[in-house]
Amino acid sequence: ARKDADDAVKKAETLQTRLSDSKERLARFQDNEALEAISFTKFLNECQFSDEDDFLKSRLPVDIRKAIREEAKKLEQRKINLTEQQSDRQKRLETEKSKELSQRALPLLLAEERQMNEALSQENQNLGAALKALEKNQDNMLVFQEKSSQREKQAEQLQRWAQLNKLIGSAKGNKYRNFAQNLTFDLMIDLANDQLKKMNDRYLLVRNQDELLELKVIDKYQGGELRSAKNLSGGESFIVSLALALGLSSIASRKVRVDSLFLDEGFGTLDDETLQTALETLAELNQEGKLIGIISHVAALKERIPTQIQVIKRSGGISILKGPGVRKL
Repeated sequence: ARKDADDAVKKAETLQTRLSDSKERLARFQDNEALEAISFTKFLNECQFSDEDDFLKSRLPVDIRKAIREEAKKLEQRKINLTEQQSDRQKRLETEKSKELSQRALPLLLAEERQMNEALSQENQNLGAALKALEKNQDNMLVFQEKSSQREKQAEQLQRWAQLNKLIGSAKGNKYRNFAQNLTFDLMIDLANDQLKKMNDRYLLVRNQDELLELKVIDKYQGGELRSAKNLSGGESFIVSLALALGLSSIASRKVRVDSLFLDEGFGTLDDETLQTALETLAELNQEGKLIGIISHVAALKERIPTQIQVIKRSGGISILKGPGVRKL
């Protein structure tokens, strides 16, 4: 029983000792807590937090804080690694510095340095000369581009004049005359075709490409066959000639008024239908104010032309004129 009592006393003493230690730790903890509270309050004021709740609300989420701590650990480890690498590089640098840069004598190295400096100076001079040459070349290029542009413009003008010279240039003026004749001839053909359509829709006049001032006709009744105007019948030739005469008079009337047109013969080769068409065309011109005179021996015209001047034969080889405006002198 005594042993149990001794054990109980020892146990009580142990517990008392532990209690005393706990009280001391509690006191230190309370002191630390008070200091921490003061430090925390100061921190809140410095960071402009109103109170602890405001601080807690402003904290980052747990997962973000965790990620930041992990990143901080990585950066710390990287700092350690870089510090170790820097230390290693520094040791290697010190080792390399302790080595001799060259086993050659200093005077020889100085002589080589002078030679290299002289060579470098010469290269700099060469570079300066090259830069000046390049600058001059650039200036020349600008001048060349300007001259090239002027040359192209001159070439364009020259080409136009060359084309004009090819068309009409000659010392005697024959090229210009032929060129003008060809233009007039083409215009006359166009105007003649306009008249020809009114009298006969069978033929179309075109230029003979082999003989530029000669005509060919397109026979629309024969599938557009190209024929020489020389192969037309008498009646066809008269119609074509009449169309050309009317076309020519249209050209002349642009600068000079043509009020009179006289036709000498040719009507005897026309059939009745073609004759009627020709007379209708001439009647249209007469209605436009032109005076149309027809010289013919065709008796049928007497019935179709009301105003006539007749030539009447008399004996002894004498003829007299009879008609409006005829009077004896």
